[in-house]
Amino acid sequence: MAKGTESTEDVVVTDPYTLLGVGRGATIDEIRDAYWRQVRFHSITGNAGARLEELQEAYETLTDPSRRAQYDAVNDGAAAAQPPSAALPAPQPAVEHEKRRHSRNPIDRLTAGLPRPWRVAIDWIVTIAGAIAIVLAIKAWVVNPYRIPSSSMEPTLHCARPGVGCEARLSDRVLANRFIYHFRSPHRGEIIVFNTPQAAENRCGASGTFVKRLIGLPGETVRERDGTVFIDGKKLNEPYVKPGRRDNESGTWPVPTGHYFFMGDNRAQSCDSRRWGSVPRKDLIGKVFATYWPPYRISLHAIFPGAPWLGLLFVVPLRRRRRSDVR
Repeated sequence: MAKGTESTEDVVVTDPYTLLGVGRGATIDEIRDAYWRQVRFHSITGNAGARLEELQEAYETLTDPSRRAQYDAVNDGAAAAQPPSAALPAPQPAVEHEKRRHSRNPIDRLTAGLPRPWRVAIDWIVTIAGAIAIVLAIKAWVVNPYRIPSSSMEPTLHCARPGVGCEARLSDRVLANRFIYHFRSPHRGEIIVFNTPQAAENRCGASGTFVKRLIGLPGETVRERDGTVFIDGKKLNEPYVKPGRRDNESGTWPVPTGHYFFMGDNRAQSCDSRRWGSVPRKDLIGKVFATYWPPYRISLHAIFPGAPWLGLLFVVPLRRRRRSDVR
């Protein structure tokens, strides 16, 4: 190498304050932050090796109270005579980059003056609170789980023994789409979750929510004759009702405008709209689109043509529910 062209990268800086770029009155936290800034800078630029060893030695000297006091006593005034930036002007862009990177986070900006343990604690609290808020928002407006408590929907949806008419050891747990009816009207044959009407509480002794199948739409007349259902005089095809689950009742129920008529698939043991009347649209919560528990009962209740592919995507057994038609 020609004379006078040697690199200044090999200059050895012995003063730990200058090496780390801190003043003689720097705290332990300031020294630690400065040390890691220097390490990151030299790691990015590839200037490692001996320089990192010097940084480590300087860090250990200044974070050990006894070694620092001994160094200050021997070199009092010598380190302060040299500006911190004289030995290492290059790390400044990295410091500015660090500031810009942290400034994007509003939590970091708000807690910048707090001790590190407080900043970490606040960050965790905000993260956990945000996650809880997201879960609650999903439950309130998107999807919510429900448990099947009675045998009114057997065998489509199971309830747990020893309940009357229940066939399974565990109750089915289903997911209801809470936003779909903001975009379209309910369809006949869909399994729907709705708020229990006051009349149902009096007749059935139940409260909270019901899960039943939609049979009659607004303005229609529902008629049952010896267990067979007719809509406006036409027989309703109901493949979801097993022969042994029908009853022998008869009756006629007009469905008012803006109301919906519900019945359970287990007609002989279902306390439904035949007892307490139709349900107003505002009380509908959402359409049941999946059973997620127990594992051997996992399935989708399809509401769109792509449902079989969605079932394959999640690698679960898919059983298409056919929507009943008036014939």
